[in-house]
Amino acid sequence: MNTDSLFRPFSLKSLNIKNRIVMAPMTRSFSPNGVPTEDVALYYRKRAEGEVGLILSEGTVINRPSSSNDANVPHFYGTEALAGWQQVINNVHEAGGAMGPQIWHMGVMDNHASGWVPPVPFEGPSGINRPGNNNGKTMTESDIADVIAAFGQAAADAKQLGFDCVEIHGAHGYLIDQFFWEGTNLRTDSYGGKTLPERSRFAIEVIKEVRKRVGDDFAVIIRLSQFKPSAYDNKLAATPQEMEAWLTPLADAGIDIFHCSQRRFWEPEFTDSDLNFAGWAKKLTGKATITVGSVGLSGDFFGAFAGESSQASSLDELLRRYDRGDFDLVAVGRPLLSDPQWTKKVHQGHNEQLKGFSPAALGQLVME
Repeated sequence: MNTDSLFRPFSLKSLNIKNRIVMAPMTRSFSPNGVPTEDVALYYRKRAEGEVGLILSEGTVINRPSSSNDANVPHFYGTEALAGWQQVINNVHEAGGAMGPQIWHMGVMDNHASGWVPPVPFEGPSGINRPGNNNGKTMTESDIADVIAAFGQAAADAKQLGFDCVEIHGAHGYLIDQFFWEGTNLRTDSYGGKTLPERSRFAIEVIKEVRKRVGDDFAVIIRLSQFKPSAYDNKLAATPQEMEAWLTPLADAGIDIFHCSQRRFWEPEFTDSDLNFAGWAKKLTGKATITVGSVGLSGDFFGAFAGESSQASSLDELLRRYDRGDFDLVAVGRPLLSDPQWTKKVHQGHNEQLKGFSPAALGQLVME
């Protein structure tokens, strides 16, 4: 494999990175009471030392009492947690890397296996996290306004701490995605609606608030997915026309980069074209895109959480699509979770040294 094209620099507004490899956000739950530790900082530093161009943090929750279902997921608010993130970004910059936090509100969730629950009920557009499963409360318009403000504050704090960009988590069945999906947004007010563009109002207002708080020159990313963990085959947008009607207003609201999550990056998004989600997003909006989904591995990430291992796989198909211009950046998840040197090995052509993935890596912060 000739991977030279993946190791060209990329610049967009505040984001200046040395290559096209992005560390994908991966929930780790190693921040007791929401505070990132020195080990968390070292974990990210090791990936920067391993030549990752852009690190996107694990999901880190905004300042709402029920934004998380896990006491050990990091917060992106409060003096102690923000001091932890300051240590993280300082380490990444010292190692020559760039980083953005993924700011997150989980919305209505199942209760965590640990038994921990937030001090107030989960909140979402209609109190459900999948059709028929009510485990939270329906947000009032006042709740919605407060959540929008909390997203904006988290983005402003990211810029103040010195991060290079910020990513809004709008995928995978969490709060913003719960507004997008007709299966979880049953509202009859202006935050609901029969069409995806109508149900996008909440996301658009979050993006506008984030853009207002960080200014025009700070790079803003949004992560989106068509699928839901409870509905793998779901399509929010069933046609290119529906996707354009969904994504264009998000771009107009202030998104610079679409991070397009698929289970498998090589699968076409629609019939009659082999373009994947990121390929269509770039074609329809003209914005930069990140592709993600089982890059460098034989199995998808849902299998990993079911205890399945994966073997290292060829990057030839990824390179073919990248080299023809389908997307601008490539997000890598589990290979970097297991091996902080993965990017450097690819760059140096040491493909025989690439590791597979073992679910055991989920239970630790791998440093070597």
